[in-house]
Amino acid sequence: MIVAGVMSGTSADGINVALVRVTASSRDRARTPSFHFLAHAEYPYPKDVRRAVLAAMNSNKASVADLARLNFLLAELYAEALLATQRRSHFKIELVGCHGQTLYHQGEAAAFLGCKLAVTWQTGEGAVVAARVGVPVVSDFRPADMAVGGKGAPLVPFLDFLLYRDRRVGRIVQNIGGIANFTAIPASASPNQVLAFDTGPGNMVIDGVTQRLFGEAYDRDGRIAGSGAVLDSVINEMLRGPFFRRKPPKTAGREEFGREFMQEFIRRCGRVDTRDIVATATALTARSIADAVRRFVVRRTGAYRDFIVSGGGANNPVLMAMLANELQSLGLQIRSSDEFGLPSEAKEAAAFALLAFQTWNRRPSNLPSATGAKRPAILGKISYA
Repeated sequence: MIVAGVMSGTSADGINVALVRVTASSRDRARTPSFHFLAHAEYPYPKDVRRAVLAAMNSNKASVADLARLNFLLAELYAEALLATQRRSHFKIELVGCHGQTLYHQGEAAAFLGCKLAVTWQTGEGAVVAARVGVPVVSDFRPADMAVGGKGAPLVPFLDFLLYRDRRVGRIVQNIGGIANFTAIPASASPNQVLAFDTGPGNMVIDGVTQRLFGEAYDRDGRIAGSGAVLDSVINEMLRGPFFRRKPPKTAGREEFGREFMQEFIRRCGRVDTRDIVATATALTARSIADAVRRFVVRRTGAYRDFIVSGGGANNPVLMAMLANELQSLGLQIRSSDEFGLPSEAKEAAAFALLAFQTWNRRPSNLPSATGAKRPAILGKISYA
């Protein structure tokens, strides 16, 4: 079955589409699927759409009418991206997994009108995508995990386990999108031995300070960070924050590392060269990832060998050099997901294609050891064409 995955991440820079061929295995009792990567394409959001999405995220004031319109508008853009990818690749899509655009995610329960609730909201109407593309669409994946006590994230570890598990080698699979998260897979691991959680900011703070201070959407090739000096005292202060001290499972978004965090980060940096602020934001991502690895995963050198990186942050050579320096003492070898046949930019979209296939076949696809759920759950809602 050819399945398309659609992903637009917390950086809100655009739409990623991945096409994969998924086959259900008949040789193992768990009927673990296998998949083969076929094609990938990226489509930037129009500037006014990106502004609207960023304004809606973690907003204290939002028009209900505009949020409803955004839900349908994004669906139209997802459908256009899917149809364009289908034309370019010459593969006929049979099923779609659409993650949607996260506007709000609160994985920890908090009081609201007399109840304690953990909540999430991904926008992009699945029924519209199904009608335009002409195939069933699985969307809104996170609530089913949260309904059984999970945090609704991370969900990509299902793909990580399928793709990267090894009988002899322990692997840590690191994604650096807007938020950074990893999946730790011990050698010969079973699904309930997988540990996965968000480590903190990925590109979100780097992009935020670059846009604020330099008027650029992101630090291309890490050129600004590479010309600045890292303020270690600021990083040490930020890493004492509550999110970094909290034990996994845990998840993060713009609620933790969006506008307010960025403003506080810039304030703490003080009156220094603006290049130093971007360098420090880049080092914060590298150090928070390495700190999470040291604290929660690698108890002894040699337990894990490969550190496999994907996401937009993998294209930032300065960030990768900082990360390699941080991980050197742990004996971890940095590798790219491209080496395993899946382009780093396509991995998250491919993951939601795989999750859609599981849902279509009435099989669970959350990993309770990663999300904290009480049990496996079938994720998502199906919209028929």
